[in-house]
Amino acid sequence: MTVRSSTDAYSSGMLSKDSPRERERLESIQGSVDAVTVGILDNLGVRSSWHCLELGAGAGSIAYWLADHCRDGRVVAADIDTRYLDPGYAAHLEIQEVDVTAEAYRPGRFDLIHARYLLCHLPARDAVLARAATWLKPGGWLVVEEPYQLPAETSPFPLVRRLMAAYAHRYADHGADLTWARSLPHALARNGLTEVDYRGNLARMGCLGRDRWAPLIKQAGPSLVADGLITEGELAGFFELLADPTFVDIPQVTISAWARRPEAGS
Repeated sequence: MTVRSSTDAYSSGMLSKDSPRERERLESIQGSVDAVTVGILDNLGVRSSWHCLELGAGAGSIAYWLADHCRDGRVVAADIDTRYLDPGYAAHLEIQEVDVTAEAYRPGRFDLIHARYLLCHLPARDAVLARAATWLKPGGWLVVEEPYQLPAETSPFPLVRRLMAAYAHRYADHGADLTWARSLPHALARNGLTEVDYRGNLARMGCLGRDRWAPLIKQAGPSLVADGLITEGELAGFFELLADPTFVDIPQVTISAWARRPEAGS
């Protein structure tokens, strides 16, 4: 199915697959966060027979991991633009091009639903999460991972303060909320899910995490300059900072939260 929304940040703007650096950005996220995600999924006891949904599948690493571990089930990898996903990866992996803000799935279909760095960018994030909770089978798990950007003004680096404030401002204009992740555990609970749990993973910027942030800023920087939110000199200065072996900062925390739909009769 193909359902597109003209207001969706993933089909236009800095997050569009038309950006020449978007795949690099997605793969940098995978490289820095996949180990945490896989650890959470492993601890939930993913079974070979499960039917899973990966919302906002991006470059596909978690969808492929699920396909490798659910060989007797089915995995749906959904994204508004699926050009980076391999439909031939596995016979039981189904690639769907879909706007996740639409009510695309019937209730009670999936044993596991996972979304990462997706909902914070959607103005209808709370409604999407509420619908996703209904798509779970009894006993099924919903796992959501989102960035919580620390206050830009608390960085010890003036250039980082400027850059992160500009980044947050630009995405707020697109309907994103880079602090929404704090409400994730409550959002899961208020939608009738139980066994709520969560963890935080500190992001690293600088000599300990250069590959994670360089692709993002290379992609976002020119438009931030064009909008007058930062200057060319500040953008160049940031990449000079990234090359400094003494530069280390903590720009955000990834909050991973998960919860379960109660078993029938419980």
